[in-house]
Amino acid sequence: MDWFKNSSKQSSSLQNRGGSSTANSIPPTSKGKQIIQGHGEVFTHFISLPLAIYPELKENVEAFRNSILGNNNDKKPLKFQSTLDEMGIENSMFISPNSLHLTVVMLKLESKEAVDAAQDILKSVSSSVRHALNNRPVFIRLKGLDCMNGSLEKTRVLYAPVEEVGGEGRLLRACNIIIDAFVNVGFAGKDAKSRLKLHVTMMNATYRRDKSKGMTFDAREIHKVFGKKDWGEYLIREAQISKRFWYDSNGYFHCCGSLHFPHK
Repeated sequence: MDWFKNSSKQSSSLQNRGGSSTANSIPPTSKGKQIIQGHGEVFTHFISLPLAIYPELKENVEAFRNSILGNNNDKKPLKFQSTLDEMGIENSMFISPNSLHLTVVMLKLESKEAVDAAQDILKSVSSSVRHALNNRPVFIRLKGLDCMNGSLEKTRVLYAPVEEVGGEGRLLRACNIIIDAFVNVGFAGKDAKSRLKLHVTMMNATYRRDKSKGMTFDAREIHKVFGKKDWGEYLIREAQISKRFWYDSNGYFHCCGSLHFPHK
């Protein structure tokens, strides 16, 4: 408990504004940089709700990318494919289907002791999370496309909004319990709860290889075609402590601990 005390000194709806962690379009099995500067804080890990476990979603996302880039040889090309360069769109900006997830909260875990403590924290809220979920499975539906912090003409992040099936707010309550637990020991920013915005990133301009084109792209034509797309309904099976920029052989973020959600 002394460690927790010392560490703390050191540091509605599913559409509440918030931050997110996303991955490059083709993430390698890697032991790359562990930290990044974001919102004035250094984050090494994050709590993710994995969605890359669903082949149908991965196929949907892959088809989305191929349709835009013109890689679907057997399908009628989209009218705007000839203007992709003008729109500021390139392959590297698309999320890898292998890393699809929802971000609950960004974490700063800079030592093995901190990671071990985070594992204990996640275990400690297990019963509270299950209670928030009423000990029942929680499903989400991904529908449409929207842009983060700006206009479609100058989009940084294009994402699929999240709806909880049934609209009871159980998932949001569970996420807030997890966030509070990590905020209380100083592993997350104090404003982490207000920054929560559950979503699935589809494209992110910050991963563009050609930085001379800036950090936004024109998503208006993409939105016209895919703005009402139904990406499917999915069970949230668990929350993981995911290590940023480190990937396992399956392409998903390295898991440092997990909390299972009700399945039945």
